[in-house]
Amino acid sequence: MQGHRTAVPAQSRQHRGFTLLEIMVVVAIIAIGSAVVAIQWPDSQLRALEREGTRLAAILESARVHSRASGNPLQWRVTEQGFAFEGPDKSWIAARPTRWESPNIVALVERPVTLGPQPLLPAQAVVLSWRGNPQLRVRVATDGLHPFAVQTR
Repeated sequence: MQGHRTAVPAQSRQHRGFTLLEIMVVVAIIAIGSAVVAIQWPDSQLRALEREGTRLAAILESARVHSRASGNPLQWRVTEQGFAFEGPDKSWIAARPTRWESPNIVALVERPVTLGPQPLLPAQAVVLSWRGNPQLRVRVATDGLHPFAVQTR
């Protein structure tokens, strides 16, 4: 009996494997899931630096506005514990934050940041880096006319 084959029902022949469309749908679902996980991944050092830079820019801008409104100059400087403001308005200064959100932040400044009552300031910058990873940096700067802004390097 040569070449004798048993008949296979048509229904079982159609379901022997996955179609290309089914495989593509599964791959798309996996890709979307991976993208969601990647977006919600825990903060990296750069994200923490950028967040700290944004926070510092907001703090410096609020001090700049206060200095202009009060007519009193303020100075921002780095301390061992974080940072501090100096100026004649002690009650306003006491209400400002003085520490970084992360203990791994290191601030580098060429000179203390001066926030005077005049509308134009000299160009100023603060460079934030990560302790143990100094090549990772974020710069918070102003040209004196525009607000402080975060610049990633």
